[in-house]
Amino acid sequence: MKVLVTGANGFVGRALCKTLSDSGYEVVAAVRDDAVRYSISSALQTVTVGEVGPKTDWSNALQGCTAVVHLAARAHVMHDTVSDPLAIYRAINTEGTLALARRAVAAGVRRFVFVSSIKVQGEERETPYTEADQPDPVDAYAQSKWEAEQGLWRIAQETGLELVVLRPPLIYGPGVKANFLRLMQWVAGGVPLPLGGVANRRSLLYLGNFTDAIVHCLAQARAVGQTFLVCDGETISTKGLIEAIAKVMGRPARLLPVPVNLLRHIANWLGKKAEADRLLGSLALDCSKLRKELDWRPPFTFEQGMRETVDAFMEGRVV
Repeated sequence: MKVLVTGANGFVGRALCKTLSDSGYEVVAAVRDDAVRYSISSALQTVTVGEVGPKTDWSNALQGCTAVVHLAARAHVMHDTVSDPLAIYRAINTEGTLALARRAVAAGVRRFVFVSSIKVQGEERETPYTEADQPDPVDAYAQSKWEAEQGLWRIAQETGLELVVLRPPLIYGPGVKANFLRLMQWVAGGVPLPLGGVANRRSLLYLGNFTDAIVHCLAQARAVGQTFLVCDGETISTKGLIEAIAKVMGRPARLLPVPVNLLRHIANWLGKKAEADRLLGSLALDCSKLRKELDWRPPFTFEQGMRETVDAFMEGRVV
């Protein structure tokens, strides 16, 4: 099977291209511009497609492909300063996705795996999300992903495209950025953190587990027409995550038991509500459907994924 991977130079894309290649797939790695080709293995076919949007030319990238894994997207941006963020998210994440799907159908692609986001289903809930829950996107990023999902299902119904939708939570692994990277930096620097009283429940997804799940979705007929939540299968608190990072580093977890309500009050006062929500709130997933329908089991434990992630950080390497 020849597979087009969009966003191939990204955090997930680089790892996925390697996993697919190691699994015997012929991989076409689509990148935004020539300047990022260095991050792609020279053994892979690489195609420059420019910015993703409704007018992107996918003809060269799709040539001979029978499947597409669509990772490329405008990622969630904290404190977005553009005047109309939803319009920009829609142009890339919605219209760009649907244009790719239509061109894929015309090029003879049979299967389309779309990487959406758990944010489509909502934010901060104590009980685990399932695929049966009504989507409740709360920001422009999530709304654009939800609209893309709906448009893809229409295209699949009209054309017979074999669609699979995946909704992952926070993904960690070598080269991880954002909050996870900051936590590792704080622990490595011995920074005291006022998170010792946080008892939230969050699902995470190790990069190696995610790429393995994507391979299952490409290979199995039972995946077609399905939406799956995908995660490691266990939940952890922010406090527990910091302790796990510190354990791998061999350093103390300097945690102060500050009341969560006080932390939220301070964060709101500082204009950091969104950041606080990610550290203090719960977001758990029930991923049993993926395990049951595709007989999928995460090949890596949380401990294995954490060690690989932290070791890579300490050594300054990425996938």
